[in-house]
Amino acid sequence: MRRGRLLLSSLLCAALAACGGSEPAPRPPVVAPPSRPAPVAPEPPAPDPAPLRRSLASVDLETYYSRVQTDLLARGLLRTDGGGADTPVTDTMLQRNFERIALAEEYERGQGLRPSKGELGRVKKWLKPVRVTAEFGTHVPADMQVQARNELTGYVNRLARITGHPIAMQSSAANFHVLFMSEDDRAQIAPRIKALVPDVNPSALAIFDNLPRGVHCLVIAFSDTYNGHDYGQAIAVIRSEHPPLLRRSCIHEEVAQGLGLGNDSPQARPSIFNDDDEFALLTSMDEKLLQILYDPRLKPGMDADTVRPIVQELATRLTAPPGSS
Repeated sequence: MRRGRLLLSSLLCAALAACGGSEPAPRPPVVAPPSRPAPVAPEPPAPDPAPLRRSLASVDLETYYSRVQTDLLARGLLRTDGGGADTPVTDTMLQRNFERIALAEEYERGQGLRPSKGELGRVKKWLKPVRVTAEFGTHVPADMQVQARNELTGYVNRLARITGHPIAMQSSAANFHVLFMSEDDRAQIAPRIKALVPDVNPSALAIFDNLPRGVHCLVIAFSDTYNGHDYGQAIAVIRSEHPPLLRRSCIHEEVAQGLGLGNDSPQARPSIFNDDDEFALLTSMDEKLLQILYDPRLKPGMDADTVRPIVQELATRLTAPPGSS
């Protein structure tokens, strides 16, 4: 490369010498290269949207539920161990609890929050696959949304293993909606339910207009047929003001109730289907109740007399000591 440059310089000098004595040719004007435009500074990233301001009502509710959880824990309640040696379950207990929890109603059908009279009804369960999704009100913080979604996903997977029924998280075409809403999102609840279930009973919808703070969470399930017993849609509402353990407790109870264990019983132990709050999370006995409910021999609409022999057989098998035939 360097040699080529030298040769080119020598030839140029010879050519200029042969033209000696003549007027030098005028040089072409020097054109300055166009100036480069000044670099454009990158735009600064858009700031994160400011969190929505919370109302005093929402803050007060969060304080209230935090005190509730602290008080229950101080009294040895909200257990998360699922039961143990202090909570034995016999076949008779399991059968009795199944009838009270799966066959009776907590509230009168079509009468809002009016307690039922406790009569035994009929089997209520899902036949179609259950597709669960989580939805959040506009005032629910992003970090809480992540936590709640992860808790719900893990629990849904557990329920699928327990029941043997197809239950899974699904973002589209869901039929079991779990709504996490703050007090400031209250106005969004009824319109959302109405959009999901256009022919919802007005008495069911009215529940959410003035939800008392004593109701921590709630689930309503709908049949695809009028007055039917096979569920096709369910909606749970969980307050976002709950502290973590109360929120998990609501997820466990409301989703399981939405599968068909719709009542509470003061005799049920160990169980989350008992208003004494001894247990916060699904217990070993609750798992057995779900296994009985989703035995394929139990059909939606069966009455207590029809299912009793099947339940008795299942209860005996599920409470038998390990290794017994």
